[in-house]
Amino acid sequence: MKKLLKILGIVLGVAVLAIIVFVIYVNVRGTGSHEVNVPAIPNVEVTPARVERGERIASMLCKHCHLSPETGKMTGRMLKEVPQFGKIYSRNITKDPEIGIGKWSDAEIIYFIRTGINPKSGKFIPPYMPKLLHISDEDLRSVVAFLRSDMPEVQADKSEFPESEPSFLSKFLSLVAFHPYEYPKHEIPDPDTSNQLAWGKYLTLYQIECFACHSKDFKTMNVEVPEKSEGFFGGGNQMTDEDGKPITTLNITPDEETGIGKWSEEEFIKALRSGIVPNGPALRNPMMPYLTLTDAEAKAIYAYLRTVPKISNEVDRGL
Repeated sequence: MKKLLKILGIVLGVAVLAIIVFVIYVNVRGTGSHEVNVPAIPNVEVTPARVERGERIASMLCKHCHLSPETGKMTGRMLKEVPQFGKIYSRNITKDPEIGIGKWSDAEIIYFIRTGINPKSGKFIPPYMPKLLHISDEDLRSVVAFLRSDMPEVQADKSEFPESEPSFLSKFLSLVAFHPYEYPKHEIPDPDTSNQLAWGKYLTLYQIECFACHSKDFKTMNVEVPEKSEGFFGGGNQMTDEDGKPITTLNITPDEETGIGKWSEEEFIKALRSGIVPNGPALRNPMMPYLTLTDAEAKAIYAYLRTVPKISNEVDRGL
């Protein structure tokens, strides 16, 4: 009996030691470093049309995280909405050559947005920064044109936050689940805007990435195949507002009782643009009004969401 207890003690000790070593390894490894392979991409021609298009996309996708209310520029801020990932700061993406991305090439910016690998450090950035795998090349070039433009939000500014402090969860998931994405091998075309469903799918999944917040959890979303995300558009993702108050994302599947199945097109567009929902309290941060969406874009998004599988999931919005 004593021999058996001794063996069990040794096994337990080895297991505890292995766990300790694993925890130390995960913490030291961080979110991982990777080989940088920036493709040979020509510099983006900055045109008024591209700047306007890029500013519209950035207003829906980039500004919420990178625009500082203190500086009025894209100098970054603390992202209180995702405390599960640690103490996270969005970076300064103004044209400042030292603190911002003024010295980054256009190819490096595009590579970073596509893959999640910082071209200067090789570090991988977990899901608190979107990875635009499927956005069209012209949309991405337009975002770069906006970042290179004379728009006031991107003018050089030396405001700087500390380095982010990813949580153990972020580091662990970056080892076993989150990973960099392969740079596309072919040009990705603009969507066919004459096909309302295809256009709505593109806007919802690839340009604005609505599925990321409105599926069950950031930890189980599938960037490569968004439809495989757990709880696809069924809501329930736990976030916080700008004051740190918990908020749960809405179910926006066409379920009549717990989703938006009873919302008319007009009611959906009103909610999307103004935050006013039918028979309920207004939407609030981190959901923001998409003021720059055209009628046609908003209608395409509504049309696509009517086609996703219904999920019965009653969401407590924490209000």
